[in-house]
Parts: sequence; structure tokens; C-alpha cells
Amino acid sequence: MRSRYAAYALNLADYLILTTHPDSPYQQDPKTWRESIRKFYQKTRFADLQILDAEANTVTFYAILFEEDQDVSYIEQSLFRQHEGRWKYVSGKRLGG
Repeated sequence: MRSRYAAYALNLADYLILTTHPDSPYQQDPKTWRESIRKFYQKTRFADLQILDAEANTVTFYAILFEEDQDVSYIEQSLFRQHEGRWKYVSGKRLGG
């Protein structure tokens, strides 16, 4: 999870795509997704990531983010599944923020 947060903060779209499970809805259109990552990176300041819980195949985290001066932080529970021997992101559900 930390490496994916860092990849967003550093605009490493290829890493995010590589670490996303093929069954994820994001993988349906990687070109559009890559562009949305670029736009998100340009308008967002990544301040911190706090892992709140990790068990089995889920990670709950608090991402502290700002767009201009507005706090857009959120809590998400992310689902991961193994693919070719590696854990990959499948989907996430926002819990608050």
C-alpha cells in the first residue's frame, strides 16, 4: 500500500498499473486511467499515509491529501488479491474522510 501511495505522489502511473490486479475495473482502459493519474498528480499534494489496519487481503488506510488548500483526505479499505505470486490491488471502498 505504501508503495502505491508513493507511486501516486511521484506520478509513476506504470507502477500503479503493474501493481493492479487484471480483474480490477481500472485495467479495462489503462490509457484513460494513466491520464487520470497524471491529472490527479498535478492537482494533489500528498501529505501522509497512515495504515489503520491490515489483515488477510484488506488494508485500511488514511490518505492525507490536499488539492490547492483544500483537505481532500479520506479513509479507504482496499482489497488485494494474489496474481502470479504477487499481491495486487483490486478495488477500494471509501469509508470516510
